[in-house]
Amino acid sequence: MNGREILIFLAVKFDGEWDKIVASIRNRDFFDPKEAEATLASVKSQVVTIVDPDYPASLKEAPKPPFVLFYYGNLGLIDDKKMCISYVGSRKASPYGLKMAHQFCSSFAEDGFSVVSGLAYGIDAAAGRAAMPAKKAVAVLGNGPDYYYPPENAALQRQIKENGLLISEYPGESAPNPERFPARNRLIAALSQCTVVGEASKHSGTLITVAHALGIGRDVCCVPYPADEESACNALIKEGAPMVENAADVYEVMSCIGTPPLDPEKK
Repeated sequence: MNGREILIFLAVKFDGEWDKIVASIRNRDFFDPKEAEATLASVKSQVVTIVDPDYPASLKEAPKPPFVLFYYGNLGLIDDKKMCISYVGSRKASPYGLKMAHQFCSSFAEDGFSVVSGLAYGIDAAAGRAAMPAKKAVAVLGNGPDYYYPPENAALQRQIKENGLLISEYPGESAPNPERFPARNRLIAALSQCTVVGEASKHSGTLITVAHALGIGRDVCCVPYPADEESACNALIKEGAPMVENAADVYEVMSCIGTPPLDPEKK
């Protein structure tokens, strides 16, 4: 059994938990080769490990980069962080937030950018749906790629699996838990050159993604929200985050070179 296979075995055995995988490697724990062989045979999804040449380089800049990624779809969608934009926000999205998510993310996808989000209710799901027609949706999960969560987004998860990229550090049917979503957010931040906050309260978990993005030198910008509403977006703008009103504003923040030409009528 080679090193790559050992990493996959440990990732499945320890349910993708980074600290447990590290402890096992450091302790040089022994394992039954037959058990390992059976474990490897049980993996349904595609797999890429940190020792593979096609492992996303951007994730190596994240805290605790996953040793193994379990995925379905086009891994090429995340091979260049400069052509990826993360769009994140509230689960309890307003009509305004959903409208802006659609406008921004459909433009990103049509202009050749991969749209990275988390497949949660609200803004995440809206971002994924908007990017689907161009086959540019990337969903980073807090559960295994064979576990459908939330159930209301099962159809979208299947669509992204078939026509985009569904990816997780957790294997198979590994179930979500509260700790996995903040951990998942570090990957959303790392995969993209820029994270756009579409809508969020001042106590939103979206701010975890923002902190991760800033911590590794990524761009963060915000869609403005009505002034008479409580908004993390407006608070971040006051603190210096660029305000963006359309996709072209985001490209300016990113200082993209070689960005596909934009339709001057597109907003």
